Amino acid sequence: HFPSKDDLIVQVLDYRARRFDRQLDRLAEGAVTPEQKIATIFDWYERWFRSADFHGCLFAHALAEFGNPEHPVFKAVAGQKNGLRRRMQSILEDMMPPDRAASTAAALLMLIEGATLMAEMGQADTAICDARKAAFSIIAAPSAMTAP
Repeated sequence: HFPSKDDLIVQVLDYRARRFDRQLDRLAEGAVTPEQKIATIFDWYERWFRSADFHGCLFAHALAEFGNPEHPVFKAVAGQKNGLRRRMQSILEDMMPPDRAASTAAALLMLIEGATLMAEMGQADTAICDARKAAFSIIAAPSAMTAP
């Protein structure tokens, strides 16, 4: 029993975030290189997009309802998204300087989030394929990304 609907939502989000992390941990066990580890994340999303129960991102849906940055639901969503960004940054730091790893991880998170929205709109195959190609182009770029 939960004291409020908001508490229930936060608990569900926390559960889903922990489950997601465990799944990514298991997938990464067989990966050796940073590129392979990042690929396992995109593999997870590809399988999710193609699953029968894919209806978009629960975290994004929750954020649409609770947009106040001080709200516990907002904080739970931010925690999950920032956790994925930190995971990718940690992986990327094995192959590039920390500042580049941080900006690359942020870009990869944006690609994943955009692909998730496009998949929800019925374009799963194109979305994940394009996001994966863009991600590995960014990773393979010879120097840090710079703004124009």
